[in-house]
Amino acid sequence: MKIALLSDTHNNLTGIQTTLSKLKELKVDTVIHCGDMTTGETADAFHDFCIHHVRGNGDLDTLSIQFAIQECRPGSSSAEVYTDMLDGKIIAAVHGHNAPLLRSLIENGRYDYVFHGHTHRLRDEQTGKTRVINPGAIGGAIRSRRSFCVLELLTGDLSVYPLDTI
Repeated sequence: MKIALLSDTHNNLTGIQTTLSKLKELKVDTVIHCGDMTTGETADAFHDFCIHHVRGNGDLDTLSIQFAIQECRPGSSSAEVYTDMLDGKIIAAVHGHNAPLLRSLIENGRYDYVFHGHTHRLRDEQTGKTRVINPGAIGGAIRSRRSFCVLELLTGDLSVYPLDTI
């Protein structure tokens, strides 16, 4: 199963539309958004996808985001922490602004993957049995090249897509 990993879209609708067009081309229909959508209008863009959104420190309009995500494909969700088992892999996602929470998810050894955002910087590293991935940012402050990722859960193959190359 391929999943898309996005974070820190910060209402960058041009970047979001570019990303979603690429995901449709790649036939990826499940998105894990690691927070900082910021508004329900941004969440509306994901209506063709099953999206699992975790709240970030910039998601101030949580109610409109939750309502918009309810209109996305069945199974979509919005919460502070997302955990699930997909393709036999135990995953967790948080935004990352709560550093102790992020650290506890990484260090407890339960998860195969922990996804997060917040730093606007790409990250892919192994801590014990847990692979930690930050897909970078699509919007907001530019701290590194804007990007998102697609992960094949079974094989662990991670593809990074810088927005300026799409």
